[in-house]
Amino acid sequence: MSFMMIRQGHISIQSFLLGLGILSYFILACGSWWQSPGVEWLSQRPWAYCGGFYLVINVILIIAFRGSDWQVAVRGCFLGSACSVGIIISTLCEASYHVFGWYIVVLTLFHYSEYITTAIGNPSTLALDSYLLNHSWAYGIAAIASWVEYFIERWLLPDMKKLWYVSIIGIIVCLWGEIVRKSAMLTAKTNFNHIVQTKRQDDHELVTWGAYKFFRHPSYVGWFWWSVGTQLILVNPFCVIIYTLASWSFFNERIHFEEMTLLSFFGEKYLDYQKRVGTGLPFIKGYQYIHCPPTGEN
Repeated sequence: MSFMMIRQGHISIQSFLLGLGILSYFILACGSWWQSPGVEWLSQRPWAYCGGFYLVINVILIIAFRGSDWQVAVRGCFLGSACSVGIIISTLCEASYHVFGWYIVVLTLFHYSEYITTAIGNPSTLALDSYLLNHSWAYGIAAIASWVEYFIERWLLPDMKKLWYVSIIGIIVCLWGEIVRKSAMLTAKTNFNHIVQTKRQDDHELVTWGAYKFFRHPSYVGWFWWSVGTQLILVNPFCVIIYTLASWSFFNERIHFEEMTLLSFFGEKYLDYQKRVGTGLPFIKGYQYIHCPPTGEN
């Protein structure tokens, strides 16, 4: 089982790199190859090249892989291809579309890095869900809402989407969030899981070093700031507020539940850890255990 999980990590890397091959458009566009009869029209149609390239590499994946391996490969290829498209949008399209291209790159790298970081740190839990592409209905709706706001505002106020310095701040915030989250995953290793565990495993230990020395929940801290940063990249004022409130509410509830299980796992050891280290998220204290004295005591 462990061998298969590691192998699927390699398959994911290979397919992601194949998807990035769409960027070969820039290399070919600089050469005389475009002047050859029958293909010169592609120099003015980058999206035709992208679509054709994506179709070809998916045919290759169908031939090369079967079953679960193909499922891993097709998702890795999709993310690599989408990342390439984001780079092309941020380079070739009109200026007000550039921030959307940056957003696509940040979004795809987040989802791909979730999978590959799991493959490195905790391969025994690696699954298709590790891509987090089907995280939840709420996550999908939030993403669509941000796209709707972006395109409506670009239509009504196109210059607003050219505030590149706001997007740069968003990229920095996302980068910070990614560093914190991925360092947490690699620090915790087998103790990290995308799903809150309600039953303690034999090898489950309390991690208090690395990123956990500064935040009790660094993976949530990273995701919180990453989600807010994506909306700064898009220069989406309404979704910045909505994402902040929705993410705060989600993590407040999640941390409260998770800390109840951690207290049941580690008892006084976790209580001491709570006293030393904060959750890392603003105004979220986590589960507050209140010790009640036995009946008859004052």
